[in-house]
Amino acid sequence: MNIILFCIIIFAIAATMTMTGRGGGNFYVLALALAGIGMHEAATTGQFILVVSSLTATLFFAKKRVTDWKLILIIGSMTIISAFSGGFFSDVFQGKALKIIFAVFITIASFLMLKPVKEKKKLGNWHQINLHSGEHVYPLNLFVIVPVVLVTGFISGMVGISGGSFLVPLMVLFIGVPMHIAVGTSTALVMFTASAGFLGHLSTGHFDMALALPLALSGAIGAFAGTKLTIRFNPKKLKIIFATTSFIAAIIMVFKVFY
Repeated sequence: MNIILFCIIIFAIAATMTMTGRGGGNFYVLALALAGIGMHEAATTGQFILVVSSLTATLFFAKKRVTDWKLILIIGSMTIISAFSGGFFSDVFQGKALKIIFAVFITIASFLMLKPVKEKKKLGNWHQINLHSGEHVYPLNLFVIVPVVLVTGFISGMVGISGGSFLVPLMVLFIGVPMHIAVGTSTALVMFTASAGFLGHLSTGHFDMALALPLALSGAIGAFAGTKLTIRFNPKKLKIIFATTSFIAAIIMVFKVFY
């Protein structure tokens, strides 16, 4: 494997995925596997790249104040519980069927992201929390958010992905979070889940430091470049990029089912 060429590939993936707030763990693992690296080592290395790149992006987004920590606490706590439950009960369901369902969900979300988002009405109902992030105020309808997060988190835990593919659509479509803040918030959530996943993989012993470090450095540089582009890009263009990469992820998911 040409390490320089592969560092360039990792850089490109990190930059693109950071712009969409989804981490890109699936793409890292896929790229490593296609390069001939064993699946266990690819999974561990991919998680390490994801931890380093998402940490780099999170620090930058936090500095630019496009990360909503209250939203991270609310959604993150529910995601951890539901994802753990999904992983625990994963043997009960057919993996292929779940991956197809998730691919369909991602495809639908990608098309919905292209639609203009109407401003959410800020009401004073007991089941609604109005969150403030700088000059932005958006309502969190618990009747909508709780079941959506629990279901999507459960499915994500079952198919073994970080959940970044649904976090941005969830925040933009169901809460009305501005695209830049959704990307920054999702990146922080992905960092926490990726860190837990990496520690789990690390315990198996499938980790090549000599390979992981240069790739992780490339991922960090790519993530930094992605954050710069995220701040400068028009939200509409970010949605198009998210929709495109989501559709590609859905195709990859289906491909992994049948081949």
